[in-house]
Amino acid sequence: MGAHPTQTVADNTPAVPPAPAASFDDVKHDLERASGSSSNGKGVLHGGEHDVDTTKGQANLHRRLNARQITFIGFSGGIGTGLFIGTGSAYAKAGPAGLLLAYLVVGSILWCVMQSISELGTLIPTAGSFPHWASRFIDPSVGFSLALSYGYCYTIAIASEVSAAAVLVSYWSDISPAVVISISLALILAINLMPVRFYGETEVVTACVKILCFLMLVVVSIVITAGGAPEGNAIGFRYWNNPGAWVDYNGITGSTGHFCGFLAAFVNASFSFIGVETVVVAAGEAENPHRSIPKAAKRVTARIGFFYILGALLIGMTVDPRNPDLVSGTGNANSSPWVLAIKAAGIPALDSVVNACILVSAWSAGNSYCWVGSRMIVAMTTDRQLPSFFGITSKYGVPYYAVLASFAFGPLAYLSLGSGGPSQAFGWLQNLSTVAGLIAWATLCFAYIRFHRGCRAQGVNRDSFPWKSPFQPFTAYYGFIGSVIVTLVSGFSVFLKGNWDVQDFIAAYIGIPLFIVPILLWKLIKRTRFVRAREMDLFSGRIDTATLPVPPTPTTAWGKFIDWLF
Repeated sequence: MGAHPTQTVADNTPAVPPAPAASFDDVKHDLERASGSSSNGKGVLHGGEHDVDTTKGQANLHRRLNARQITFIGFSGGIGTGLFIGTGSAYAKAGPAGLLLAYLVVGSILWCVMQSISELGTLIPTAGSFPHWASRFIDPSVGFSLALSYGYCYTIAIASEVSAAAVLVSYWSDISPAVVISISLALILAINLMPVRFYGETEVVTACVKILCFLMLVVVSIVITAGGAPEGNAIGFRYWNNPGAWVDYNGITGSTGHFCGFLAAFVNASFSFIGVETVVVAAGEAENPHRSIPKAAKRVTARIGFFYILGALLIGMTVDPRNPDLVSGTGNANSSPWVLAIKAAGIPALDSVVNACILVSAWSAGNSYCWVGSRMIVAMTTDRQLPSFFGITSKYGVPYYAVLASFAFGPLAYLSLGSGGPSQAFGWLQNLSTVAGLIAWATLCFAYIRFHRGCRAQGVNRDSFPWKSPFQPFTAYYGFIGSVIVTLVSGFSVFLKGNWDVQDFIAAYIGIPLFIVPILLWKLIKRTRFVRAREMDLFSGRIDTATLPVPPTPTTAWGKFIDWLF
């Protein structure tokens, strides 16, 4: 007690480190006693020469997302076309063992990333979250570049997912892709212009559809492997024996081919997992981020990882990796390993059910990407990196200018109507957005590493935080190193003999210069500097625990089960 908080990054005066167990509430009460006053009504607590700005990084967004909605936002962001379709091509390149190992490794990286950013989201739940943390704990130029890179990742991906929806509808009908794209875009815009709780409920519904679909596929896969399908043939681990646990990648035999196959699945798995981190973006609109963000971090990450790892195991038991349809590139259920297994087993009608679930996944992802992109734009306004009018909100807390700016990239989906068709556009838009997501993982882990260093330098005890992630800072280092490795190997195939392709190389690595160049430009223009550990602002933007609503504790057995499950 009696310690003062550190000042903001912009202040170059040496910071006074707080006492070892200082919490935000301690600082607040101490400042009020020292100054004889309370909050000034604008979110700034005055105390001598140091201020705690409780609105720093905050926008005029409404906290209307409850714990249930935030949890399902995580599920919806993690379960998508990567699980239902993307695993097929990875399986064909890596084989059963390669696919399973790839998802195990990437799952561990995701867990480390989520633990790191969730601690920050719980402690400093600001608007958009990610760019503000990078600006505050690394360098404002890095925050600026992360907002551009991550924002572009998601706004571009709107078009990618809407293009995918057009491909998926073609599984049943010859309807013009332009009609499907137009309807999808109209729904996305309408939902994102509604109060955020409507977006939250939409994610709950779509996530439930995807979860139920996956559980159905798990049951069907077990029945198929056991010989209970109409064909009546028990499969078991047949494909682990023939052609074997590993397959030769692109004609490369032996251990080299097996390793290249693993790398291909490794990159594919990383793309599949990108999106789970969006649950932390919701911290700025969460009713009680101190409770909902840690819960989502622990439960959603574990369950999403389990889904993908179990899915990889079941795919390796039900589908022959030599099936040419796995790499046909149709973009709809015809390329899904699950549908191929269902068809081979002679089970009717389920393929259409799976395609419908994949369609919901694609549209849901596009809807989520518009929301995330708009929040990145709002985050840039709070850090004065964009004109403030982008942060203007309606009376319901909807940043409508930011939503329109994010949505503006959605009509790029009409490019899929060109000679290459929707499938080609879906492919290159995916590639453009993937590396940006991986760079965001690495940057956020590095931001946490710097934040952890700042806590040590200023004597801040993490035990005083609302929630602290385990095994830090080693968790963040693992997430950072793993994300960097995936980023660097994402285009490895173009370096193999006879595989060089300029377009593939640019698509795989264009995200790296798009991240570095804005950093350099912003530093030259704004003369920003790397934030020193002893000068970090570790207190501003935090929320007084006493002001947050406390959800009721479930008392019935069913209520406790649902609370544990989600």
